[in-house]
Amino acid sequence: MTGPRVLFVASEAWPLVKTGGLGDVAYALPRALYRCGADVRVLLPAYKGLIDAVDDARDIAMIEVPSGRRATLVECRHHAYAFPLWLLGLPGFVERAGNPYVDGAGHAWTDNAERYCDFSAAAAVLAGGAAGAGWHADVLHCNDWQSGPAAAFASVSAPSTRRVFTIHNIAYDCLFDRDTFDRLSLPAHWWSIDGGEFYHRFSMLKSGIVFADAVTTVSPRYAREIRTEAYGYGYAGILDWHADKLSGIVNGIDDEVWDPRQDVHLARHYGPDDDVLAAKAVNAQALIRALGGPASMGEGDGPLIGFVGRLVHQKGIDLLLEAMRDDAVRERARFIVIGTGEPEYERSLRELSSRFPANIACHVGYDERLAHLLEAGCDLFVMPSRFEPCGLNQMYSMRYGTLPIVRETGGLADTVVDANGSSASSGGATGFVFRDATTRALCGALHRALDAIDDESTRLRMIRTGMTRDFGWKASARQYLALYGAGNDSTE
Repeated sequence: MTGPRVLFVASEAWPLVKTGGLGDVAYALPRALYRCGADVRVLLPAYKGLIDAVDDARDIAMIEVPSGRRATLVECRHHAYAFPLWLLGLPGFVERAGNPYVDGAGHAWTDNAERYCDFSAAAAVLAGGAAGAGWHADVLHCNDWQSGPAAAFASVSAPSTRRVFTIHNIAYDCLFDRDTFDRLSLPAHWWSIDGGEFYHRFSMLKSGIVFADAVTTVSPRYAREIRTEAYGYGYAGILDWHADKLSGIVNGIDDEVWDPRQDVHLARHYGPDDDVLAAKAVNAQALIRALGGPASMGEGDGPLIGFVGRLVHQKGIDLLLEAMRDDAVRERARFIVIGTGEPEYERSLRELSSRFPANIACHVGYDERLAHLLEAGCDLFVMPSRFEPCGLNQMYSMRYGTLPIVRETGGLADTVVDANGSSASSGGATGFVFRDATTRALCGALHRALDAIDDESTRLRMIRTGMTRDFGWKASARQYLALYGAGNDSTE
């Protein structure tokens, strides 16, 4: 390897453990970095059952963290990764199954601060090469609050290692009180306005922002948005102060898994030069059959509009539910929704699909095959998010010839080119963008999209433009490598 040594620290990584987009990034970005020449290690907590899911696991180091706890470092292999994985065995991780962050009732585990501060402290020791693992990092890349303190610890234990901190969603920060801070034996000066103190509590997210050499978010637009009161969740002023080290790099997608030419979940494969509409019609029927939808939906008129995601306020699901209640919208289109989330939204979705079976179908839960079939079978894909740091489904949609309808926020605004007059005529448009987080604005965008795809030549031009765009991870990985290289010459 000729590139930098990178310790990529995350609390989840697909396919070992995943609760959201971080798991996808922690899988795809390190692999892309490795392909670009970086010497990579991915560090994860050794959650219960993970050791059984890997190969060639062996203990290579013991680490004592400031709280007094001891951790075992396990090096292993997994078929999804071409480089070693590191699993860190710590109390609170190895014996507990289930969601890494919340219990069965959806409440945060009471020891999250202790567990992930210890995890972060061990990461910093490993980055500096002091654990005897036979490897040290040029770059310590931390992700979200779970490893934010690693940047702070590394400022002491690995000062020559470049520290990069990525914010995937600033709405989650993990705060704890002074008693917990003292019990963890954290350095006293960290409890200050110039450290991790945040309104009389300690913020694990803020510690990453303050002590990192570079801070990134997952899209340029989101990097600007989180410096505003509306999107900053209290951190706007802090990010303004550190604006010189803040940037946005758009996430990529796994263009091998999400490829309509070879996707194992599809009923018919296709590419941008094939008869895309015919292939999509076959996949639409397969989707409706797989959902167990009524014959009336399969025989119904109107384009299919899809949604896959969490049924929560952030994703604008309330706006979509109201739009589906609109007779004028529902008369023109059929909707398929896949997702799980807040009980009130799940109930409303089931009620609507029961009332209008010819126009609305749903799957409450998540199913990988259905998600792929939906991208291939739908004509339009809707993402009315109130905020969206990056988003992936709009990129999946374009790759599958499904035109996205998105709100103008975060990575949605950075990746979708609206079909306004100039972009539509020049052939650059890839979807439909609306500004306000209101049902009226969403309905307007839905009608505009439905009008546009009535013109087959316009629709095919937009489909081919979107399908031929490069959303793979290689370009993003190169931007990260450039960021890693700033001020860092230790890559021999």
